[in-house]
Amino acid sequence: MGLFDWIFGQFIDVIDWTDDTHDTMVWRFPRQGNAIKYGAKLIVRESQIAVFVNEGQIADVLTPGTYELETNNLPILTDLQHWDHGFNSPFKAEVYFLNTKRFTDLKWGTKNPIMVRDNEFDMVRLRAFGTYEIRLDDPETFLKEIVGTDGHFTTDEIEGQLSNLIVSKLAVILGKDDTPVLDLAANYETFGQFITEGIAPFFQEYGLELTKILVENISLPEAVQQALDQRTSRAITGDLDANLKYQAGEAMGNASGGSTMGDMVGMGAGVAMGQMMADAMKPDPKTAPATPPPPPDIKHYFVSIDGRSEGPFGLDEMRSMIAKGTLTRDTYVWREDLNGWKEAAHVVGGLFPPPPPRQ
Repeated sequence: MGLFDWIFGQFIDVIDWTDDTHDTMVWRFPRQGNAIKYGAKLIVRESQIAVFVNEGQIADVLTPGTYELETNNLPILTDLQHWDHGFNSPFKAEVYFLNTKRFTDLKWGTKNPIMVRDNEFDMVRLRAFGTYEIRLDDPETFLKEIVGTDGHFTTDEIEGQLSNLIVSKLAVILGKDDTPVLDLAANYETFGQFITEGIAPFFQEYGLELTKILVENISLPEAVQQALDQRTSRAITGDLDANLKYQAGEAMGNASGGSTMGDMVGMGAGVAMGQMMADAMKPDPKTAPATPPPPPDIKHYFVSIDGRSEGPFGLDEMRSMIAKGTLTRDTYVWREDLNGWKEAAHVVGGLFPPPPPRQ
């Protein structure tokens, strides 16, 4: 290699970037101290933006296309380098490529339950998680506020911060939405659009566009889910007498061998057996002893303490909480046969001591 070949080899004549990753947002061209040749070719592909930085100051921003780097297409850099009276020598500048494609499947989720008001449950704690999508909207703001001098910036470096931003604003958005908790599952798509519109402005401060938030799950506390399952099971069972007759008829029909006559006999026997079982379950008012009340220590009360659902508690524990002042008449209480949280005075008012007589 001759001397002139070595000299000209120190000048960069082609600047481009082919992204073979799925998470790179910003990539700095590796100049390695070499100068950029005047008239060098710059290739900016679709879904890319090239940004020239001169001595730490953002200069020209070039959109997709092929350019020969001259003073005509680098007006800001020309002004910063004082090339006003002509220029045809190599120059030094940093070139950042920004990826403007949509970055998908970024995760978000609540680390702790969020307390919200609900029309049916009064107060309830919710957990939620899902994914979101972003893309670069303002390259200069993103470089200044987030990237800095990082030469290879990926989504992993900002995903945690953006997830925390979504969760921190989610409680405010939930407070503005009046959709009942039990109806949220049927409205995940609509709810996702609603929170996207509410949170998107905060992403713009980073130079990013929040294109979509997907809600994958919104869950209730385990104790509330168990109470709902019990309530659903009772509703599915329906009339106990009719259910017993049906099951007895099915059993007799299967035992008869499946013939037409056997089916008829089995059905009749099943109805008779069902009636007998139903009659047997009815107590004789003359001989049957009075049914005792439920024992006082059955634990089926939940209490709202400092915004959290605590329980279940029995009556003895409730009396102890009243004695300690933890449970007052205004404290919200819930059990599975109530439509929502009620003040303790309306649910277990008999446990409280009578008010002192007026003077």
